[in-house]
Amino acid sequence: MATPLSHLQRRPPLVRQAIKIRRRRVRDLQDPPAHSAQEIEPPSHHLSPEEGAAGDSRGDPAVSQRALLYEEALYTVLHRLGQPEPSHVREASELLSYLQEAFHMPPDEHQQMLQRVQKLEKPIFCLKATVKQAKGILGKDVSGFSDPYCLLGIEQGVSVQAGSPGSRRRQKAVVRHTIPEEQTHRTQVVEQTLNPVWEETFILEFEDISSSSFHLDMWDMDTVESVRQKLGELTDLHGLRRIFKEARKDKGQDDFLGNVVVRLQDLRCREDHWYPLEPCTETYPDRGRCHLQFQLIHKRRAPAASRSQPSYAVHLLLLQQLVSHEVTQHQAGSTSWDGSLSPHAATILFLHATQKDLSDFHQSMAQWLAYSRLYQSLEFPSSCLLHPITSIEYQWIQGRLKGEQLEELAASFSSLLAYGLSLIRKFRSVFPLSVADSPARLQSLLRVLVQMCKMKAFGELRPDSAPLPRLVAQTLKTGTAEWFHLKQQHHQPMVQGLLEAGKALLGLVQDVVGDLLQCRHTWNKIFQNTLKVDLFSMAFAELQWLVAKRVQDHTAAVAGSPVSPEMGESLFQLYVSLKELYQLRPDPTDRDGVLALDGFHRWFQPAIPSWLQKTYSVALARVQRAVQMDELVPLGELTKHSTSAVDLSTCFAQISRTARQLDWPDPEEAFMITVKFVEDTCRLALVYCSLIKARARELSASQKDQGQAANMLCVVVNDMEQLRLVIGKLPAQLAWEALEQRVGAVLEQGQLQNTLHAQLQGALAGLSHEIRTGVRTLARQLEVGIATHIQKLVGVKESVLPEDAILPLMKFLEVKLCYMNTNLVQENFSSLLTLLWTHTLTVLIEAAASQRSCPLASSRLKVALQNLEICFYAEGCGLPPAALHTDDFQALQRDLELQAASSRELIRKYFCSRIQRQAETTTEELGAVTVKASYRASEQKLRVELLSASSLLPLDSNAWCLLSHA
Repeated sequence: MATPLSHLQRRPPLVRQAIKIRRRRVRDLQDPPAHSAQEIEPPSHHLSPEEGAAGDSRGDPAVSQRALLYEEALYTVLHRLGQPEPSHVREASELLSYLQEAFHMPPDEHQQMLQRVQKLEKPIFCLKATVKQAKGILGKDVSGFSDPYCLLGIEQGVSVQAGSPGSRRRQKAVVRHTIPEEQTHRTQVVEQTLNPVWEETFILEFEDISSSSFHLDMWDMDTVESVRQKLGELTDLHGLRRIFKEARKDKGQDDFLGNVVVRLQDLRCREDHWYPLEPCTETYPDRGRCHLQFQLIHKRRAPAASRSQPSYAVHLLLLQQLVSHEVTQHQAGSTSWDGSLSPHAATILFLHATQKDLSDFHQSMAQWLAYSRLYQSLEFPSSCLLHPITSIEYQWIQGRLKGEQLEELAASFSSLLAYGLSLIRKFRSVFPLSVADSPARLQSLLRVLVQMCKMKAFGELRPDSAPLPRLVAQTLKTGTAEWFHLKQQHHQPMVQGLLEAGKALLGLVQDVVGDLLQCRHTWNKIFQNTLKVDLFSMAFAELQWLVAKRVQDHTAAVAGSPVSPEMGESLFQLYVSLKELYQLRPDPTDRDGVLALDGFHRWFQPAIPSWLQKTYSVALARVQRAVQMDELVPLGELTKHSTSAVDLSTCFAQISRTARQLDWPDPEEAFMITVKFVEDTCRLALVYCSLIKARARELSASQKDQGQAANMLCVVVNDMEQLRLVIGKLPAQLAWEALEQRVGAVLEQGQLQNTLHAQLQGALAGLSHEIRTGVRTLARQLEVGIATHIQKLVGVKESVLPEDAILPLMKFLEVKLCYMNTNLVQENFSSLLTLLWTHTLTVLIEAAASQRSCPLASSRLKVALQNLEICFYAEGCGLPPAALHTDDFQALQRDLELQAASSRELIRKYFCSRIQRQAETTTEELGAVTVKASYRASEQKLRVELLSASSLLPLDSNAWCLLSHA
């Protein structure tokens, strides 16, 4: 049995080797050795970023650097290790063709470089193995736990199957017995656990990947303990069994826990897996799992770039070259690069980073530096910068970078921030709304800047940087002023003069209004949501001050001379645009102090008379031109007025629009302006009536057909009616109610009513008179025909029935009234029917008075009156019953009924009237009598018996009355 001393004597070589490896690894991490430019030690697993930076200085530096980089890329592809990733390119020829295209290498130069690289010395192939942890291992100690450690190494020259010791006889000490001691590595011992955690990394060199395999043996460290100590740790019968087993073996002999065997040719460049621990016997088949990470890397790479520059710097240059090519390829295809690398570029960069053993952090940093630099020269989405920002923030440890790298990172932050602010300063031209994705691109840029400024790295490397919202606000203010001055130069007139200067200033103000609308509707919510910066309020405050100064100078220059019509029009357009700009002002709570545009309307006060005169003159000329071109023909079946009425309605609408545009802020002056607008509108209405009547006379004089003259008269009446309707809408169009509320405090009570309403009512009364005059003229043309037919009705032969006698009159009315109904609007047609009905009743009354002695004529007139009533009522489409049943109609109806009745009918009517009168009598002024009456039908006799009388009037001289009866 071996003693503890003999056990220690047996193991010193392995212990010394493990201590030597760990010390070397720690020393490399803390203080990497310096190397010369001629022979540089390749980076170890920990990454040595401060390798020599000297390069080949022969010839053009840019060409030399490009050639070195191309050589580095070719070397990476030619000495590829491991199985490819599923999304990567497998064929080396495809990768080489891609590199030739990305570096723009001519074919002959490419072949020369390829042959030269093929002749370079191969790198030292290494497996970077990290033993992470294990779970569920066997418990070999009495306590039920183990003190596990691992021995690992690479066996070369023997081909085995993956995951098992292969056909070789099962043995416990595979690593210890088959791999040289100097190539064997050992982990720390983790005491008393079944789930050990190591997190230790080792670099294992190999020559041929096809005949090399990785071996890991896990052992339980056994220490010499007394029986008393073991009994103290005893917990169950299994522990007792372990004591007996320990007694049979040598003291200090370690227990085998399992092993892992992996063929290197089956590995990808990077692997991260849980491997089952294989047993050497079938006693305990389930021995747990071990978590291992593998990476196939290079040492001592032959290319000059690897020997002269840090790995991180070389990878950064290669990344910039390939990304630049990717962006250029997308631009050539008229598409935007979305940040996704092609499989070829991704494969090459992955291989290079893996072979150079670049950490994820340094890859993210290289990606950030490359993308942030290229973003400033190439066009691609800024969202591509978010991933490296997130990666750097997640892995940030300032001590992982050397001074030069920290300076480089800080410079990239400053450069991108300055470039981003320059884009924001010119965002109106860099992100035009004419391009659909401009808002999304600006928002993406702001998000990148926000995330960058939130990084711990940014805070540590740029501690003196002002807050991003403040920088952006200052940049936007500066950019807004620059944009305004550029627009001012753009609108600068070629010819100097007040009128040209006014037009240029008008265009400038309109551009400012358009820009502010875009800021409010689109840009402001982007800056507000991302940075809490109120772009609209800031832009309005800056632009309104710049605009106010220039408008004041212009109006002051104009005020020194009379305002011409052209200048007045220019000033009015400028006033309207300035009013629109002022209406965009933010709420008082969102701005500080007064605005430079407050009270801007006073600058235009001298131009008001010219504006009002220009409005009236333009409207009058338009009315005259419209009447002169009017042929007095209805526009259609449903539109019974002519073209001039339409033009007049449009003209009045333009006047109302001008009044609304003016909307003078001062209440008292606004009232006077409105009075002037109403006065001009009413004057135009009366002028139109005179002009349209004159036009009708002019056209009628050349017409031989009286029907055409009647048509024109109908159109004239309809045009006037349309004008009356338009004039009636003035109070709503000019907002009289709102004006009355504004001027209530400065005008006397009733002044608005006495002024505006009086003007309007006067105009409406004049129009109504003109309409009635026209309708009366049409009515007179029909009255003659109605009177003639009624006279003929009376003189028709006795043999003609009354119903047949009135047919000519009814046909005449049907034709004429249908014509008038077609050519007149409903209001005027109703007025015409009223006049005709009144005239018809007058004619019938005269005819009835002249034919009292002729029952037949009276009977015909009675039938005519009945049919005329039906005709003018027209089933509810004509005159209403109240308008038909006038006093004259009712008197004529009674008179004709009496004249047309027979003697017997008259007697019956008389007695019926007396009976009705007797029934309605309620007083006894003449006294009362009591009678008894009876009728005998068989004798056809009426027997009346007078019974008594009372309260009779005295008629004799003695004041008595003698009553007798027949």
